Amino acid sequence: MNVVDILLVEDNLHDIEMIIEALSSRCITDKVLIFNDGVAALDYFFSPGGCAEKGDGCIPRLIILDLKLPKVSGLEILKRIKTDERIKHIPVVVFTSSNEVKDRYESYMLGANSYIVKPMDADAFSKFVCDIRLYWLSMNKTTAHDTA
Repeated sequence: MNVVDILLVEDNLHDIEMIIEALSSRCITDKVLIFNDGVAALDYFFSPGGCAEKGDGCIPRLIILDLKLPKVSGLEILKRIKTDERIKHIPVVVFTSSNEVKDRYESYMLGANSYIVKPMDADAFSKFVCDIRLYWLSMNKTTAHDTA
């Protein structure tokens, strides 16, 4: 069983590097799985034999989702996840550069657990990433799978 703590769906390589650096600089050893486009993320869950079907340790404890993705948008991914009984319990944090009211509204209407606008400042960006992780994987209790 390949346990996944955080599924990161992000196409910006610089943001990916900053997220991984923020986590590793605080000695966080969560298993992070990264997808650079919406199709790859949907395939992970919904392809034949995919994670939603398997239902084992491949189901992440947290999804950090950008909205502006190639091929399939983050909103479409969010919709698919939150309408599937097998995986809708996974917390999804939208972490995006979009501060558009319509994006925030639609994200929450589709079931986002949180909507966070990426800060421009590198230190604030790093703090936001670590705070997201701290809250959703340490403080918040989401399912029966939580052990701590």
